[in-house]
Amino acid sequence: MTSLVLTIIARDKPGLVEQLSLTIANNGGNWLESSMSRLAGKFAGILIVSVAEEQADILLDALRKLESQGLKVVAERSQESETLTDSNNITLELIGHDKPGIVREISQALSRYNINVERLSTELVSGSMSAEELFKADADLTVPAGVDLDDLQQSLEAIANDLMVDITLN
Repeated sequence: MTSLVLTIIARDKPGLVEQLSLTIANNGGNWLESSMSRLAGKFAGILIVSVAEEQADILLDALRKLESQGLKVVAERSQESETLTDSNNITLELIGHDKPGIVREISQALSRYNINVERLSTELVSGSMSAEELFKADADLTVPAGVDLDDLQQSLEAIANDLMVDITLN
């Protein structure tokens, strides 16, 4: 079996998931994992499909043909990376007033510690006591075992103070 990682984007309309799932199923694929959302009038997503090696090219060709129907699909064969055996998994939660640069500042700090972002979800939410938009982020992180979590926390708190956001590590 081969795993394919697909990214998709299309103008949002009913039936897109059905169209994609039928193409995958009719060409020997098995839908494994996905994350999809409507963003700014577009439907976008990422998913993992498994398929028998001898069917992979047929499925890839069928997915390319969906572009004529307005569904752009980018497909890559999965190259499983080495899993860090000596690491810690933590979550990061952030909330604060929206402003440009929040993701850039946090991701730069995480990169300095060689921390891998496994999952990142962000959204704008309405403040509970005001109508102001708040930026909210949740991330699953893989931290190398040698990283001092207290030092990481202090670094992120310094950034949080500059950005005027709250950051919690769990």
